[in-house]
Amino acid sequence: MKAGERGATLLEDFILREKITHFDHERIPERIVHARGAGAHGYFQVYEPMKRYTKANFLQNPYEKTPVFVRFSTVAGSRGSTDLARDVRGFAVKFYTKEGVYDLVGNNMPVFFIQDAIKFPDLVHAVKPEPDNEIPQAASAHDTFWDFISLMPESMHMIMWVMSDRAIPRSFRMMEGFGVHTFRFINEKNVSVFVKFHWKPLLGVHSVVWDEAQIISGKDPDFHRRDLWENIESGNFPEWELGVQIVEEKDEFNFDFDLLDPTKIIPEEIVPVRRIGKLTLNRNPSNFFAETEQIAFHPGHIVPGIDFTNDPLLQGRLFSYTDTQLSRLGSPNFHEIPINRSVAPVHNNQRDGHMRQTINTDKTSYDPNTIGGGCPFQAKAAEGGFTSYTERIDAKKSVHEA
Repeated sequence: MKAGERGATLLEDFILREKITHFDHERIPERIVHARGAGAHGYFQVYEPMKRYTKANFLQNPYEKTPVFVRFSTVAGSRGSTDLARDVRGFAVKFYTKEGVYDLVGNNMPVFFIQDAIKFPDLVHAVKPEPDNEIPQAASAHDTFWDFISLMPESMHMIMWVMSDRAIPRSFRMMEGFGVHTFRFINEKNVSVFVKFHWKPLLGVHSVVWDEAQIISGKDPDFHRRDLWENIESGNFPEWELGVQIVEEKDEFNFDFDLLDPTKIIPEEIVPVRRIGKLTLNRNPSNFFAETEQIAFHPGHIVPGIDFTNDPLLQGRLFSYTDTQLSRLGSPNFHEIPINRSVAPVHNNQRDGHMRQTINTDKTSYDPNTIGGGCPFQAKAAEGGFTSYTERIDAKKSVHEA
């Protein structure tokens, strides 16, 4: 809209202003880690009821398909880096259960570099491109990383994984996944056991060697993305079995390592992995940004029957992920974006905030109240509500050197 044939452009051209404003704000901050990813929709089915160990509803009915969205990713590189970098891969699964969203946010390697979340910023700063020249991209073998690792003896286990062929998968479809941390299962009798999660690809675990990775990166940096997309489009649906290692509370200290240490594994010959269900990916996203880019995972998204342990790295993640989504997605209402939205109804006293999407029609947003009949109120465990496991704690506050 112009004043005459040659302008100037009129301020009242709201279509122009809206279009340019949208374009100016199209990019959101990329993830600090796991920036480059690919995702797909699918479903999960448990093989048999797991009520002996957990009351989680999605782990009970073998005939029920729980919808999921899975995001695979590299860790160190930016969104524009190659799929074939030598790197850890993220393997994050969002279950849309009848009891709410459950996120199993893991990696393709069963251990981690550090034991305490306070060192996570240091790890990432060291492994990212060096600050003076922004080199190298999506690579872990460089001076600042080796410097950091040389001073962190607990990282040796993870380094052996990263420098092995496991760090260059042949395909996302041929990659294992691990929850890394030790979690808890809790059953209806409030009996807890420790659990570690495993994803076992039905195609087996396959990798490429370094020279192959270099050639593929030069020819097709989207190799893993393309492989996942094309196989799903052709009906060759990727599948994994969910495995668990279960340790009873009485056996917590029966190992020669700390069960809660994320730099350690429980050897499968000591505690076998029991395969309890299958994950199938059968639908590609319709829009990469709206789904794969906006999906927000968080280890704190849990359902009744699953709970945390005192692993310090896990405890730090329970803060970090929410804080990150506030920065990336710009709102405390990020959970209302369609790809993040729970299929189970959500009732609480949260209102307003940037980009609020739920339209609440009740008159009360506080507790206790009488005007709203006391609603919404905290659901008790007997009514299907979530309650934290009443773990016994008997310790003195201590500060550990970082």
